[in-house]
Amino acid sequence: MSAGLLLHRTGPSGPEVFVAHMGGPFWRNRPRAWTIPKGLVEDGEDPVTTALREFAEEIGVPAPVSGTDVVDLGEFRQASGKRVRVLAAAAPGFAVDVVRSNTVLLELPRGSGRTVEVPEVDDARWVPVAEARTLLVAGQVAAVDALLLTFGRDD
Repeated sequence: MSAGLLLHRTGPSGPEVFVAHMGGPFWRNRPRAWTIPKGLVEDGEDPVTTALREFAEEIGVPAPVSGTDVVDLGEFRQASGKRVRVLAAAAPGFAVDVVRSNTVLLELPRGSGRTVEVPEVDDARWVPVAEARTLLVAGQVAAVDALLLTFGRDD
């Protein structure tokens, strides 16, 4: 299971969420290549701790909230079968100029033994929820809907 942090705010045209574009050649020029910053929950680790740690690793700055500021939106299953626990927090003043993600090693092509190091995330930004629904991997769209329901929005 993974845990992620979905930041939200009210933008000029309504609710917005902060999402990240997955790095590496597989995700380049692909639709639905955006994600909620997230990562694997380690043995015995609290999902809130995971979500805050992974946000910092993938975006390159600490999450602008504490563990007490988050609301649990629930667990969502992706097409791969991975379960993602999504925690939400308001972050109206948060901005990041440059994403400085951790990197991962990929074997290219698969089975070749040749590896390349790529950023786990190569971009991140605020987007209106309607746009997020088209950018996010399909299994995470329900988390945006849960966010709107939780905070009484019907956008």
